[in-house]
Amino acid sequence: MPPDQASAGRHRLVLAVTCLALATVVSAMSSLNVALPSIARETQATQTQLTWIIDSYSLVFAALLLPAGALGDRFGRRNALLLGLAIFGGGSAAALLTTSPNMLIALRALLGVGAALVMPATLSTITTTFPPSLRARGVSTWAAVAGASAVVGLLASGSLLTVWSWSSVFLLNLLLAAAALAGVARYVPESAEPDQPALDRFGALLVAAGLGVLVYSVIEAPVHGWSSGITLAGITLGLIVLTGFVLWELKRRHPLLDPRLFRHPRFTAGALSITFQFFGFFGFIFVVMQYLQFVRGDSALVAALSVLPMAAAMVPLSRLSPRLTARFGIGGPWVTGLVLVSVGLALLSQLDRDSGYGLIAAALMTLGSGMGLAMTPATTAITDALPPALQNVGSAVNDLARELGGALGIAVLGSVLTSSYRSSLHLPGLPENLEGAARSSIAAAATIGGPVLDQARTAFMTGMEDALLVGTGAALFAALAIAFLLAFPRRAPRTVRKEATGIPAGTHSNDSGPRPSENQKAAEGL
Repeated sequence: MPPDQASAGRHRLVLAVTCLALATVVSAMSSLNVALPSIARETQATQTQLTWIIDSYSLVFAALLLPAGALGDRFGRRNALLLGLAIFGGGSAAALLTTSPNMLIALRALLGVGAALVMPATLSTITTTFPPSLRARGVSTWAAVAGASAVVGLLASGSLLTVWSWSSVFLLNLLLAAAALAGVARYVPESAEPDQPALDRFGALLVAAGLGVLVYSVIEAPVHGWSSGITLAGITLGLIVLTGFVLWELKRRHPLLDPRLFRHPRFTAGALSITFQFFGFFGFIFVVMQYLQFVRGDSALVAALSVLPMAAAMVPLSRLSPRLTARFGIGGPWVTGLVLVSVGLALLSQLDRDSGYGLIAAALMTLGSGMGLAMTPATTAITDALPPALQNVGSAVNDLARELGGALGIAVLGSVLTSSYRSSLHLPGLPENLEGAARSSIAAAATIGGPVLDQARTAFMTGMEDALLVGTGAALFAALAIAFLLAFPRRAPRTVRKEATGIPAGTHSNDSGPRPSENQKAAEGL
């Protein structure tokens, strides 16, 4: 075999293995949503605990993404993949053996640690080990896998739940992690930048603590009350700590993330857009999966299949978006996409217990169309706003915005759902123990059945409407904010000191990531 063909073959194997590792950790963000009814019935988890079971993964994933990526760059991306997959697989194996909601929450958080090590190492491996002729195609494949894995995770879990219990979702995690681990050990070369500056440990601690306190306060708000002193103090403290993180990073020579980057309007617009898109997307998945199964009575597989119209609209529109951008400018498709996201969420908020699937499918296609139109220009805006030597920073911000938006979306929409459900559920004359159980979650009400379940379904619909209207408002705010930021004249980004980004001064674009033109090709390949 000629050397060029042999090299291309090796790179295809590396791409396949890294994409498998990526799909393993990304699909876990959504796959457990379809199992929530089974988990609630078998573990007696409350609605708040269900939110934590889903969001502990996303929260830890987001909080550790930047420091884990920096550690991988310094000590070896292959090492990061091996360690991350081992942690992810080990946590999944332990989850197979427990039925405690609190233990599931802790183990999902452990899986988030592994995922934070894996995700940035997959893209960095591609951008640092692939030659320029293959890099754009590799990045586009990576982006397609990152986008499709959430839906694939739902379908795979729904299929498993027709035969086995909810623990089979963790068995799937374990098998995928084991296969990816073997592939990394066999085919992925080591790549590292040992001259990277020391990790900003205090900055990593600040961002993890700030996000943790903020999300904890939001998720627990239905327990204490949104206007209670505990909730308000927690939210305020979380915001203060995150503000402290920004101030600390401004003083650091080698920050985790230089806040000065956000002086560029299009960079800020891209990060803001992705955050709010996935705020709505993952919050919607958390809410609607319960609606389809608890209210409509669909099976897990039918519920997973029901969201396919969203993917069917998202994929072709994401491919069309670069062409529309080239013809009409970046603002038209981008803002239109965010408006469509808000319209799709608004339509879903108007569903009732007797809504036909046609209305659900129309709303999902609207939502998917908006996501497809808005994702590509948002990602391109981030990468094109930075010089070639900072492309790995752009990739990190893109990943962070996605995971942070998902964590906040699940927390906020899940909390609004729980608060509204509890305040709308009126069960006069019911024994106190049964009333408490019914108020804890709609799953508990389903075990009681009869009029209690009927009341719980009505209360759930009220909570779902309120939660999705919050998502609608968030998407509409994002559309207005993006339109405002794009109104600024396009200009070259202000110089950001390489010393302030943790990137050695001698780093070249071929060593740190694809050039902006290659990112545009990657976007067109979605």
